[in-house]
Amino acid sequence: MSGKLYALSTGPGAADLITVRGARILGKLDVLYAPAGRKGGDSLALSIVREYLGEQTEVRCCHFPMSADSAEKEAVWDEVAAALEAEVQAGKQVGFITLGDAMLFSTWVFLLQRLQYPQNLEIVPGVTSFAAIAARAQTPLAMEQQSLAVVSCTAPESDIRQALAQHDSLVLMKVYGRFARVKALLAEAGLLDHALMMAEATLPGEQCWRQLSEVSDDQPLPYFSTILVNKQWKQA
Repeated sequence: MSGKLYALSTGPGAADLITVRGARILGKLDVLYAPAGRKGGDSLALSIVREYLGEQTEVRCCHFPMSADSAEKEAVWDEVAAALEAEVQAGKQVGFITLGDAMLFSTWVFLLQRLQYPQNLEIVPGVTSFAAIAARAQTPLAMEQQSLAVVSCTAPESDIRQALAQHDSLVLMKVYGRFARVKALLAEAGLLDHALMMAEATLPGEQCWRQLSEVSDDQPLPYFSTILVNKQWKQA
């Protein structure tokens, strides 16, 4: 059998939200690469998919530094991409897992830039965190003619302010460590009553705040925290 690489989206956290296709592929892999948040630490993505792995699968955790040092990050991306390519060329069925969807704010895309064999690659999509949040909170992402913007809160404040003015619905990702300023921008735009925040959606520690005006600026938040805004949907 010729080697093949699979980029597998694990979804937002709950193990039963991985796709049927993803689960089937996981069961036949020879090697699985799993990203870890810190060196020697646990991999959340791996904990999601572990029950679907076959006994023959070798698991290799790799640490991707959350560093501002571009050279450090690029060195790791180069190393992991080379390892994936070598495994595939050796004829193995190789998987790389990533939280949410592989093509949205994912480390995977930096590996994709470095790989040169698209004919031996399959990318399996997954449930995004904000799709899960919308379902869990019973709040629509967008309706009828509404525009929907997905915005990283690491963007300049002026860009976030502009997005809030221009779009009917918004997903504000990467809220962790930036809640106070994002809340202030929502208040400035008169949108606090149209916003909700959820952390660790579908995981045991899931939390939801529907009245952001009542949430303290210094409220401790988990890393996976996201705000949904819909100008036509007022939070109860």
